[in-house]
Amino acid sequence: MACTCEVIGLACVVALILSVAAKAPYQMRMFIVMFGAGAIVLLCIPFMILRPRDYRNGLAPSWFFRQLCKLMGITMEVRGVENVRREHGSVVLMNHQSALDLCVLAYLWPVIGRPTVVAKKEILYMPFFGVGAWLWGTLYINRSRKSDSINSLQKEAIAIRERNCKILVFPEGTRNSKDTLLPFKKGSFHIALQSKCTIQPVVVSKYSFYDEEKKSFRPGHAIIQILPEISTEGYEKEDMDKLIELCRSTMQQEYTRLSKDQLAVNSKKQS
Repeated sequence: MACTCEVIGLACVVALILSVAAKAPYQMRMFIVMFGAGAIVLLCIPFMILRPRDYRNGLAPSWFFRQLCKLMGITMEVRGVENVRREHGSVVLMNHQSALDLCVLAYLWPVIGRPTVVAKKEILYMPFFGVGAWLWGTLYINRSRKSDSINSLQKEAIAIRERNCKILVFPEGTRNSKDTLLPFKKGSFHIALQSKCTIQPVVVSKYSFYDEEKKSFRPGHAIIQILPEISTEGYEKEDMDKLIELCRSTMQQEYTRLSKDQLAVNSKKQS
């Protein structure tokens, strides 16, 4: 009986925290996002251990994280799911804005195919989350050691060819919330050319409801657009710059368009 009361009490506390989350200040909301992600993964780890390095381990955490985001007033919609081809692997390029990209990954995970993420090795040491991400197949790379990066590229190319994996990559290499995408790094394009796979651009609208510099974090809506695949057929290593420019210009055009759409949606919600 006492145990039941404690559980009910804890549930009431959690409900109270979430009920004020939409109006909480920036620091509180970011804490809820990051702490919530770690707590969700911690609860799922015992089940994920049963099938390590399997993309399906990410399905339950992604569902719970989407619910957490919704409770905080953050909603996202995925467009262009019909452009996903599950019968083969590809390199999925995404623009990288902030820690909220975790929410984007949570929305993409069930629809993109057999996903895995390329991340810097430092994330592996994040409490709970790093281990959980490893269990659902995240490929960690040590950016400071070129030999490790090359070995990782080879493993990713094999995963695409043999397991039809979708390798999710942030080609800008760092967070960028400006109106213009940063120049793309070449690593993901080496993977695509080495595995002779397609490239799938995924563009996320600008987070007009989030501003790290101004410490502003309001409820809001974002749009995730999955664009048609770009073939790498006919491209060789010496043509890489042309391929990069094609992908970047395609994503930039869509990023500009989506951000206008998203701004209009958020303005209507606030009015």
